[in-house]
Amino acid sequence: METKEFELLEKLAPIHPDLKSLWEDHILYEKQLEKLEGKNFLTPSEKQEVSRIKKHKLEGKTKLVALLQTYSAQDGRA
Repeated sequence: METKEFELLEKLAPIHPDLKSLWEDHILYEKQLEKLEGKNFLTPSEKQEVSRIKKHKLEGKTKLVALLQTYSAQDGRA
């Protein structure tokens, strides 16, 4: 995430709970990935879990960035 997006997130998250929730999910997925990818060997089920987490993380980030753009545009009009 770019610095500008992160700064905007910090500004808007307290006002918009959906942003805060998506960001918290993003952090959770990142921690789960770090834990799994830190292993020397992954079982087939762990590899599937990594793929699942990455998919959810990407979906969440896409939603997060879209909401940031929407709220930023609304904030600019106010």
